[in-house]
Amino acid sequence: MSKFHRRSTRLGLLAATFGTSVALALAPTAAFADDEQPTLRELLDKCDDGTDKCEFHPDGPPEEFMGDAHQVGDEAFNCTADPQRSTVGWSDTTEESNSVGVSLSAEYGFAEVFKVSIEVSYNHTWSSSHTESEQTNVDVRPGEVGWVTREAKMQKVSGRYEMHFPDKFHGHYIWYVPFEATGPVPDGTSTKTQHTREMSEEEKAQHCG
Repeated sequence: MSKFHRRSTRLGLLAATFGTSVALALAPTAAFADDEQPTLRELLDKCDDGTDKCEFHPDGPPEEFMGDAHQVGDEAFNCTADPQRSTVGWSDTTEESNSVGVSLSAEYGFAEVFKVSIEVSYNHTWSSSHTESEQTNVDVRPGEVGWVTREAKMQKVSGRYEMHFPDKFHGHYIWYVPFEATGPVPDGTSTKTQHTREMSEEEKAQHCG
């Protein structure tokens, strides 16, 4: 028997035992073949605004990883006959993303529940956005171009919201809503790397002509 069917059976027993209707949302639209079932966003918008209970249950502590490396600031072209140290000024903002597609920095009920749950469960702050600005030196040899890349350290949390309604909402008193979010670590840790390569003929004509 599949995991989904085992879960469905368990939920069915809960409904039979407690006389309560229970539903599990598994996708951007609800898992059940009913055109009137709510989307995940519609459900979460009711968190603390029409629910008796709205609680986020994380699957585990935040998972940390390094984000994709990307260029920050302008390129530095050395058109001289001597090595040059160029200073590249840059500012880069890393923002969170989530499975619902809204900012957790906004005053949504589910956003506040999420951030409080992470803090209480793991004594770990959730950061929705972090901006870092810096002046980075790049040593560029004659006829080369230099640039800077940045990789931000990220944290990822997944889990589900348990939502209880005083009256049936789309046919159920209880909904379980999956949710996943990724954001920068609170201290803004990142890795900066300087790169150089030989200029192309087109770049030489454009920048050194």
